[in-house]
Order: sequence, then structure tokens, then C-alpha cells
Amino acid sequence: MRFDVITLFPGQFAALTQEGVVARALQRGIAEIHLRSPRDYTSDPHRAVDDRPYGGGPGMVMQYGPLRAAIDAARHDSLTAGVRSHVAYLSPQGATVDQAKVAEIAAASGWILLAGRYEGVDERLIEDCIDEEWSIGDYVLSGGELAAMVVMDAAIRLLPGVLGHADSAGQDSYAHGLLDCPHYTRPEEVADRRVPSVLLSGDHAEIERWRLQQALGRTLERRPELLRERGMTDVERQLLDDYRREASRRQARAGSEQE
Repeated sequence: MRFDVITLFPGQFAALTQEGVVARALQRGIAEIHLRSPRDYTSDPHRAVDDRPYGGGPGMVMQYGPLRAAIDAARHDSLTAGVRSHVAYLSPQGATVDQAKVAEIAAASGWILLAGRYEGVDERLIEDCIDEEWSIGDYVLSGGELAAMVVMDAAIRLLPGVLGHADSAGQDSYAHGLLDCPHYTRPEEVADRRVPSVLLSGDHAEIERWRLQQALGRTLERRPELLRERGMTDVERQLLDDYRREASRRQARAGSEQE
């Protein structure tokens, strides 16, 4: 999988390319990240790529020419490598990227990502060159670099061979529209709290049932809108009903102990 990133600050991407899961994926050739600066595509002697907005107002706007040239160069290099890439602009105005969108991104052979800065980019560039606009949340960052890194990290870790265990990505939060279940490791007891006995039972079917039930319950408690959007099977509804009843019993016991 190939990512071409157009950014004024290529050095920021060392967080992905030098350490961690993504860096290992790059070293093994599972993914590629190519960085280019629009400053390399301007004829301005000061390598400026921004100017004041028409109509006045604060801030600066990134210019059409250098960005268009950088996108065209990235398209050319991608096609030369046998990859047909779509162009995405990281923007607070874009559609929010969720896990389903990440899976869609990871299924493509390549993307050209434009990391905007300042007050944004000339609207004509969006009209002419941008296939999709993506946001990672309803807040404003200093630039699109962090958002681009978030998207690339999320997508690359889904590629076959990137994670150490073949099932790791499939068990992540949001992989099935739910938050993840609780996890435990050694020792069995910490601060008078023991690992749930089901996880020590060796009964894999019962363990999977418990994990699903916990994921459903945690999602209900913390992100109920996800359940509304996802829906549930009859089995999942029963598991959630059992979870609620057990939670009510725990609360009642805790209340009686405090009296």
C-alpha cells in the first residue's frame, strides 16, 4: 500500500517512520510513505506557498499552484509505480473517519494525502483535485499532519502481516462496531482484585461469550449511540440483558455493604 503525503512539515512524520508498528511495516515493504513539500513546486524566490485571502480576514491561505503541482507529481510517481491513487484532503470540514472508513482506506492500493495549514487551501484546488475530505474529529488542529498520521497508522495496521497476531486487528475496539472488552494479564490478583474466573477456565466458547457480553455492556455504558447505529442480534440482546441484571446486582451488593 502506498501513501504520498503533501506537507509543509515532512519532519513531523518521523513519529510514524522511525518507530513502532508502522515503521516495521515500512521496513518490510508492506506499506510505503512518500513525503513531498509544496515548497519544492513553487517559482517564488522565497518558496512561499501561501497568500492573504481575498475579501480580507485573518490568516493565510495555501495557494493553488504549488499544491496542484505537488499533487500532479505524486499522481505521476504513483502511476509509474503501478498504483492509482485517490486524493484526500485532511480537513475539519471533512467526513469523520471511523473504523469502517479506515477499512475502506486500507483496502485501496494508494492514497495521496494533502495536509493543509493556515486557514486552509484555495477552494479551487478542492474542486479540481480532491476526491475526498476527511476529518478525525470535531476540533481544529494546527495542520493536517497529525490527522494524516492518525489515518495512516489506523489503515496500515489493518494490512496483512503488520500486526504480530493475525487476529489482533479483528479484536480491536470498533472492529465490530463495539468498544473492546476488558483485558487482563499476570498476576492473577492485584490489589485484592482477581482476574475473572471465566478467563482462567480454558473454555474458549465461554470466554468468547464473556468478551462479547463485556463489549456490549461497555459500549452501552460509554458510547450508547454506537449500539443504536449498529443494532444487535437476538443473542446479543440476551447477553446485554444478562449484563444489566448482573450490574444491578453488583450495585445492590455495594450499596448494602456501605450501610
